[in-house]
Amino acid sequence: MRKQYLHLSAYSCNRCSGPVVAGSLAVRENEISKETNIRQLGAICLSCGHRQSRGSEAGVTRDFPPVQWESADPVDESRGTSAYVEVLNRAEPH
Repeated sequence: MRKQYLHLSAYSCNRCSGPVVAGSLAVRENEISKETNIRQLGAICLSCGHRQSRGSEAGVTRDFPPVQWESADPVDESRGTSAYVEVLNRAEPH
């Protein structure tokens, strides 16, 4: 029974100190297994749009509990990824 989990974290933006939200997806084969197929989805500041992959200050990242994320095929890595990559490849708003 494979299940996909969404992980979210937040930290301050290096440019404007606004909230940066970062996400990743991972798959568990069963309830007691380690997560595999971990894919970083990216990170973006909600205030200025800056794409910042890591928090600059140690200890100020807020990690939220993982959430089971239902999808049509939880192990199909190509589904949804192309749309997200397209958004990330667009020019910076500034």
